[in-house]
Amino acid sequence: MIRLLARLIISTIANAIGLIAAAIILDSFSINGLSFVVAVIIFSISTLILSPFVQKTAEQNASYLVGGIALITTLIGLMITNIFTDGISITGLNTWVFATLIVWIFSVIGSVVLPVFIFKKTLNKVRS
Repeated sequence: MIRLLARLIISTIANAIGLIAAAIILDSFSINGLSFVVAVIIFSISTLILSPFVQKTAEQNASYLVGGIALITTLIGLMITNIFTDGISITGLNTWVFATLIVWIFSVIGSVVLPVFIFKKTLNKVRS
C-alpha cells in the first residue's frame, strides 16, 4: 500500500512537471492558476485508470501499438483534462502532438529521477 501511494505521488509530481514543461515550451499550451492543480489530479487519475485499459485493448486488437501505450494514454489524458477542467488549454494539432511528447518525456524522466531525491534517505538505509 505504501509503495502504491509513493508511486502515485511521484507520478503526480512527474505529470505536473511534464505539463509545466509543455506550457513553457509550447505557445499554444497554457496552464491556468489554481485550476492547474485540479488539472494535474484529473490528468494523473485518468492516465492511471486508462493505462491498463489501453494496454489490454492494444494487445487484443492492435499489438503494434503496445510500444506506444504510454503516448496514447498521455494523449487521452490530455484530452480528458482539457475537456473537464480549465486548468490547461491546448489549441492546434501540432500543439497536441508536441504536448503529448513533451508531457510523456518529462513524466518518464520525472518518474525515474524523482524517487532518488524524494526517497534518498530510505534508499540509503536499504543499501546499508
